[in-house]
Amino acid sequence: MTAPLPPDARAMVLTASNRAYAGVYDDRSGKALADGLAELGFDVEGPHVRADDATELEAVLRNAVDAGFDVVLTTGGTGLSPTDVTPEATRAVLEREAPGIAEAVRRYGAENGVPTAVLSRGLAGTAGRTLIVNLPGSTGGAKDGLAVLAPLLPHVVSQLRGGDHS
Repeated sequence: MTAPLPPDARAMVLTASNRAYAGVYDDRSGKALADGLAELGFDVEGPHVRADDATELEAVLRNAVDAGFDVVLTTGGTGLSPTDVTPEATRAVLEREAPGIAEAVRRYGAENGVPTAVLSRGLAGTAGRTLIVNLPGSTGGAKDGLAVLAPLLPHVVSQLRGGDHS
């Protein structure tokens, strides 16, 4: 049995999108993640919308780790486009990768009718006591990612806060 999510669990959502940052369209995937995390019981900050700039994204991620967020979910910037740099920014921050999480997110999408889910270069791992997971920029991809993460997050938060493996 997994421990429940602590009542003081904190999450942040970061959206990497040049077009959303410029106001060309609304950030629906970041909002979906923020709403979903709140439903799971997290105190959520964001979504913070930033341009696809590796230096800026890395700075936001480092600040989130320093601020003690339990979980940071990113959306966008994980594809094959030259402007997709979220994994590079994330890799610069991560101390330990958790490749099974990113693989599970891609597999879930592919098994649920989205063959392009396997093109996502998203990463997952930890920095300090923070789990960082890159999710696709589409609203559906972000929701799929949260569906994978939801049953894992209470255990992850417990572990990162020093809990045992029970």
